[in-house]
Amino acid sequence: MSSPVPFALDEARWAQARDQLVQGGRVHIGGALDERFALALRDAVAAAPWSLALNTGAQGREFLPEHIARLDPGRATRLGQVVQSGAERGFQYLSDSYRISTLYDEGHVREGLLADLYEAFNSPAMLARWRDLTGDAAICYADMQATRYRPGHFLTTHDDDLPEKGRRYAYVLNLTQGWNPDWGGLLLFHGPGGHIAEGYAPAWNALNVFRVKQPHAVSLVAPFAAVDRLSITGWLRTIPDPRSPFGGDS
Repeated sequence: MSSPVPFALDEARWAQARDQLVQGGRVHIGGALDERFALALRDAVAAAPWSLALNTGAQGREFLPEHIARLDPGRATRLGQVVQSGAERGFQYLSDSYRISTLYDEGHVREGLLADLYEAFNSPAMLARWRDLTGDAAICYADMQATRYRPGHFLTTHDDDLPEKGRRYAYVLNLTQGWNPDWGGLLLFHGPGGHIAEGYAPAWNALNVFRVKQPHAVSLVAPFAAVDRLSITGWLRTIPDPRSPFGGDS
């Protein structure tokens, strides 16, 4: 993508978002992208070759559809029990993933709109915009993945902090039209006493940005959710992935 990311934000809205993020640690920005670009991006994400992503304890695992099809019933049941047990005890996730930055950095995917977006998010101009939005002059890299939450998918409470990766802010670009909050899939920020301090529904074409180390979760997607919850997510980092061709601009 030779042109900048087509954000539909004038300077007044950008400044308002910056003030809210700097003061409160998180911001929800509606109508973030040019509408035509957002629609094209949604179509590209929907067509991604997904893997099922989950963790068993501290180890992340991914299963391609053909791997899942080859699982014998006993192993599939045991894997489901591991996910259930992990969610009962602590940190657990279950969703579909397409790791854009990893595939790009390894040379597997270098063409198409998602690869273009990864390049654009790490262009000198866009990195400068990220630093302006967050007020963090050390940000030099944005990793990226597409995510899909379907009925039964979830992400339990965590804070994103991995010092060795230099994560400073997380971003979520929502690409689902017509989502009903009753379907779950809400980005929830936890407050004192086990209460929810704030929650964001995955509103169409909305960009969420929030500071790392805030406890948050994605609530369980209900069995009656009528559409998939699609998004592009990642972290704004001070330490690039060592395989990445980006991250030299600081």
